[in-house]
Amino acid sequence: MSEDENDTEALRARADELEKKLPHVLVSHRAQLLNAELRAEAIRAGMIDLDGLKLVDTGEMVVADDGRVDGAAEMMKGLRARKPWLFGERHSSSPGTPPPVRPAERKLATQMSYEEWRSARADLLKQR
Repeated sequence: MSEDENDTEALRARADELEKKLPHVLVSHRAQLLNAELRAEAIRAGMIDLDGLKLVDTGEMVVADDGRVDGAAEMMKGLRARKPWLFGERHSSSPGTPPPVRPAERKLATQMSYEEWRSARADLLKQR
């Protein structure tokens, strides 16, 4: 056998080995994707303790070819209806609008008391 034939055989053996592992990797990937989507939907639905996800049957959920998970939101709605004690008030990822940003306003010397002025003056002199 030549070196090329040995390399080809080694590559074929490696490809066969990887093909045998592929179904396990796909199942593991699907489980991780479902778990992540369920956790996100549970948080959106206001689940108090994410251990409540152990009560969910993920068999009805479908992972699309593009990675989307269908049925997680509906499943959380059903779980909320059946077991409302697992949920608190609803939360969203954006609690509200932050206050507008304003630059810090410097206090003028004429607006300061004598002690404030002395302290500010001492701070300025320390910087020099």
